[in-house]
Amino acid sequence: MTGSGPGGRRRDDVRPGARVAIVQKQDQRTSRTVEGVVAEVLTRSATHPHGIKVRLVDGRVGRVKAVLGDGPASTA
Repeated sequence: MTGSGPGGRRRDDVRPGARVAIVQKQDQRTSRTVEGVVAEVLTRSATHPHGIKVRLVDGRVGRVKAVLGDGPASTA
């Protein structure tokens, strides 16, 4: 996560297994975030101004607002 700060606007900063905070589509107006572990990166481009779109292991989809940590989560 070099040089981009806590945001998830660069695809290189977001990898499966990373712990992230995302905003789901229905929460865009309130900017309410939820945390989870990335299962799949859905955005194909190298960057996105609103955040990289991901699917979490629990099935929720949203745009990354912050990368909280790398590696597997300690809980399943």
